[in-house]
Amino acid sequence: MGRMTRFQRLALLTAATTYLLIVIGAIVRSTGSGMGCPDWPTCHGALLPPFGDTAAWIEWVHRGVAVIVGLLVLATAVLAWLDHRRVRSILFGSLLAVVLVFFQAYLGKVTVDTSNAGETVTAHLATALALLGLLSFLAVRARYPAALPARGGSQRLTLSLVFVAASAYALMLFGSHVVATGASLVYPDWPLFSGQLLPTFAADPVLAGLQMAHFLHRIVAALVGVFVLAAAWIVWRRVRATRPGGAALPGGEALLALVGTAAALYAVQVIVGALQISTQLAAWAVALHLALGAAIWALLASAVFVGYFAARAGETKVEVSSGAPSDSNPSLRDRASAYVALTKPRIIELLLVTTVPAMFLAARGVPRLDLLLWTLVGGSLAAGAANAINCYIDRDIDLLMTRTRRRPLPAHDVSPEDALVFGLILGVIAFGVMAFTTNLVAALLTLIAMAFYVVVYTMLLKRSTPQNIVLGGAAGALPPVIGWAAVTGDIGLPALVMFAIVFYWTPPHFWALSLRLRKDYAAAGVPMLPVTHGVPETTRQIALYTVLMVCLTLVFFAVARMGLVFLAGAVILGALFLMQALLMWRDGTDVRAVRLYRFSITYLTALFALIILDVFVFLPL
Repeated sequence: MGRMTRFQRLALLTAATTYLLIVIGAIVRSTGSGMGCPDWPTCHGALLPPFGDTAAWIEWVHRGVAVIVGLLVLATAVLAWLDHRRVRSILFGSLLAVVLVFFQAYLGKVTVDTSNAGETVTAHLATALALLGLLSFLAVRARYPAALPARGGSQRLTLSLVFVAASAYALMLFGSHVVATGASLVYPDWPLFSGQLLPTFAADPVLAGLQMAHFLHRIVAALVGVFVLAAAWIVWRRVRATRPGGAALPGGEALLALVGTAAALYAVQVIVGALQISTQLAAWAVALHLALGAAIWALLASAVFVGYFAARAGETKVEVSSGAPSDSNPSLRDRASAYVALTKPRIIELLLVTTVPAMFLAARGVPRLDLLLWTLVGGSLAAGAANAINCYIDRDIDLLMTRTRRRPLPAHDVSPEDALVFGLILGVIAFGVMAFTTNLVAALLTLIAMAFYVVVYTMLLKRSTPQNIVLGGAAGALPPVIGWAAVTGDIGLPALVMFAIVFYWTPPHFWALSLRLRKDYAAAGVPMLPVTHGVPETTRQIALYTVLMVCLTLVFFAVARMGLVFLAGAVILGALFLMQALLMWRDGTDVRAVRLYRFSITYLTALFALIILDVFVFLPL
């Protein structure tokens, strides 16, 4: 890319100073110096803290570096106006950085005023990490030409890196939540849980909640570690395979350096995480753990931006879309309708059907209305984000299928790049809504549901195995768990059984539809079960999964301590579903498939409505 410009140098300096600020903030937290200066913006009423007060001086240095970061961000915005005012992403990104700095300063004041309350500390860290990611974006964007082609290389790898980076970001916030709630040492050994391979949760609900948070943090950390290592391996394989013939992977060498370094640091991070426990939260271990996490996040975020802009810059073959573009100039209403269609609203409705009853059950009554509202908003945005990105990835096969060729991308109502950005923005907003209005457990589960649907189902399973909808159905089965977690802050056994019910409901529901559309799937080369194994085997599998699903509703009756209203309704609905499935197995006709598909929607809606009804009937007076 040639010699660095002055804007690039300033952006990198600002990003490095922001990282230093995060590290110093980690030292403040690990040494308990957050209230070293109990007032703001002064320290003990003076400009300088008292000599000999170590805690005050640590906090004062933190505030001083924060001021320097603010000045550097302002300078970056000014230089963006002078050198890159025609590059909207750089100009608006720099202005957004200024907004984040002022918001960060406000959160710093709130943190002091609330005596380092856990929620404000986590919000403070979240904003700092967002600022670090934004500055990384500015530094990377400035490396590429101001004018980029409308279409570049494939962004499938970039999407995977987005998922990995978002997982690392969420893990950082979840770890902050664990520290803030005092759950770091509820299990004093590592990698075991009080000497056990799997934890035993206490009877006390408060202690059990802390234990669950600690357990989930370890599990999610392990999953994120697998994601980071997988990303490094994929990039390494792509770069290694294309070196002799030229760099077919956009920005391959830079991506390998960024993701490879992140993977190496993650291995060190795991060791430091274990040392936190063995040293009983020694200050150096806590600070180093957070510092490494911030570095991993910055590297992965930079990899996302390098991958995206390298592909956009035309370092690979240009994608050629099929079909004739639309000659019409759509109105604002038409464009809005197209973006709404990207989110697949009917699917969102079905997901919310399982979220609300889970919240009523978790609350054993009516949950807080504001919590209910924000959970529905966050869940809708998350589902819409996943569906929009799914439309971007599947736009080639959507064009080949009669049922989907009128979707916004095959119909050229929305450009692929705009659809991708729209989906990613919705996903970020969804995670933010859930994190700030419910709790981090629910937010993390929401992120997992989005990532599972996009990466595991759409990118890995859908075109490779006839079991795609079985394994991929886990994403659609998570909403009741999210609803439960939004109310309780943890994952209870009733939530897991609800997950299992929806998980086993998904194959009969979707296979009934795919039986009707098997010619479409065959034309698109999607290995749905009716295409690969035929109608008789599919109908047999539908019947078997239906039996398991109905049995699970009876297990749920016992586990969730439901009443006779639910039991009677579940038995009747289950018998009707079994009858439909067995008739489908016997006849195997498209007419039966349509009936089963429609009844499956009615069944799920009625079953979960029974949960709410049962809660009210047996609600203690």
